[in-house]
This record gives sequence, structure tokens and C-alpha cells, in this order.
Amino acid sequence: MVEKTRCTLYSGGMKGAEAAFGEAAEKWGLQETNFSYEGHAMARDKNVVVLSEDELARGDISMELASKMMNRTYYEKKKIRKVLQSIFHMVNKGHQVFAVGKILEDDTVKGGTGWAVELARLFNRPVSVYDQERKAWFTWEEGAWKPDSPVIAFDSIAGSGTRNLNDEGRAAIEDLFARSFGPSR
Repeated sequence: MVEKTRCTLYSGGMKGAEAAFGEAAEKWGLQETNFSYEGHAMARDKNVVVLSEDELARGDISMELASKMMNRTYYEKKKIRKVLQSIFHMVNKGHQVFAVGKILEDDTVKGGTGWAVELARLFNRPVSVYDQERKAWFTWEEGAWKPDSPVIAFDSIAGSGTRNLNDEGRAAIEDLFARSFGPSR
């Protein structure tokens, strides 16, 4: 079992799931780091690391490759590039990735959240997604999404997800922390 005071959540502090992951981390006594960049509007501003242009560039990827991996087209390439670059830092630091959103028929996850999931799979990180429509957690194992009740098993995690967090998604995040660490303080 991971000692919660030695565990760090890496996130982006955006409204919705990322803010809820941060709130849960604070409630359970985890450390928290939120990655940002100039011009990035955050809902949660605890322990913010503002990434420089050079740091953002370390997470750069061809938008054509990202589009191919995600089976979608990105139109606001300059804006989305910084989002994808900052997500790289979250996933690179987190040895286990949790996300809240929607798993699509092609096994990708909707929106920018999907990039965190794709990077986790690319980096061979354990990754679990709470699908708000199916009201269940799924973990990527052996090339498929399998129903699961994941727990935090590493001392560094990444939390990402939809800005449109619903009550079930918020409860799923709370339940994840409770399963992993017991009652909050």
C-alpha cells in the first residue's frame, strides 16, 4: 500500500475532473503539482509549475501524429499544442494515470483527456478511466478496456479528465481515493 503523504498527484488544475482530483488529493493529504503555461486559465492553483517554452517543447509532438493516434482532427493547433505539451509533463511525472471521461468505440478517450490516456499507453503506464456514461471504471490491460475497481498503487499519479464532470464522476474520484487510502482526514 502506498503511503499517502509520500504520494504526489500531477495534474493541470483545469475545471472539472482535474480540479476534483486536486481537491481529493488535498482532502487525503497527498502532495499536488499542477502544470500550467502562460495564458492557461486554471480552476485550481495549488502548487503550480508554470512551464517555460523550452519545457513545453520537451512535450512536443507532431499534430499530424497526435491526430492519427487519436483518430480525430485538431483545428486550433496552436492552442491545443500547448495543452498536449502540458499533458505530457503530467503523464511523464505520474507513474499511474487516472482519467474521467468517455471511452469511445475506437478505444480512445474523448477530448484532451484522451491524450493523457494515449501517452500513458505509449509509456506503458497503468491507466484507468472512469467512463461517466457507463458509470464504471475501466483499466487498459492486454490491449483492451476491462472493468475494474482501481487503486492508487504508485507514489506518483497523474489525474486528468473532462471539464464536464458530473456527480457520478466526482463520486468515482472520491471512491478511488477512499479505496486507496481509507477514510479522508
